Amino acid sequence: MSIVITGATGQLGGLVIKHLLARQVPASQIIAVARNVEKASALAELGVEVRYGDYNDRQSLEKAFAGASKLLFVPSPDAHDETLRILQHANVAKAAKDARVGHIAYYGYAFAETSKLSLAATHLLTEGIIRTTGIPFTFLRNPLYTDVFVSPQSVGAAVQFGALVANAGAGRVHTASRDDLALAGAVVLTEEGHENQIYNLATDTTWSFEELAAAIAKVSGKAVVYNPISFDEQKALFLQAGLPEGVAIMVAAINQSVADGETSQTSDDLRELVGTFTPLEDIVRQSLQA
Repeated sequence: MSIVITGATGQLGGLVIKHLLARQVPASQIIAVARNVEKASALAELGVEVRYGDYNDRQSLEKAFAGASKLLFVPSPDAHDETLRILQHANVAKAAKDARVGHIAYYGYAFAETSKLSLAATHLLTEGIIRTTGIPFTFLRNPLYTDVFVSPQSVGAAVQFGALVANAGAGRVHTASRDDLALAGAVVLTEEGHENQIYNLATDTTWSFEELAAAIAKVSGKAVVYNPISFDEQKALFLQAGLPEGVAIMVAAINQSVADGETSQTSDDLRELVGTFTPLEDIVRQSLQA
């Protein structure tokens, strides 16, 4: 058996490989696909086979997927350009079919059918493309990452200025950590019975930005309050911080989806796959220690 992981040098793909090894999958059975193979040197030192693969080069992907029993498809990082992303994802699906991959697990977006975010539509379309290959699939629909909202930078700024600023209103969020989502992927890749299943990996509990501010205050020992702002104010702050306009709009739109109640649905799927998940306060503590 061979398990191929795309995006192996990214945070999510790298964590999946870590969990595969922890679950006693021999390194010789893991194939890491990377656009820059030099960045995967640490994986090669562990005995993982590293292959070149570029989402823009379908032939490179077909070679990278050769002999794969299972393929974990991590979405393209080019989230700022959804048209390009769809073309890249179509390349992955076609290459998987041509390479006769036995099973595709794809990381999509939780509750994508009801989300108004453009990224959700891209993930739904990708799922449809994967279905057309006829390859057995598992759709691992990720929520927004807790790590993104609770990054060392954002938590540090909240502690420094005594305020957590976002256009998330009073909305609630069903986030999960990358590490927990990576473990879910490793479980699916190492167990039977997940073929043609869809898992919404949102947590079964939610949190608000006011609760996040309280968690930061508790862990740091400093006074931190939540300061809700408008979409335009959030976009302006991101631009002021140096983010490209497309990225500033995308992140502000994600926060707005929280305010609009699009991220409040819950699911038992993540807990059923991994048994538990990392609490918000623990991720705050990790960010402050980073």
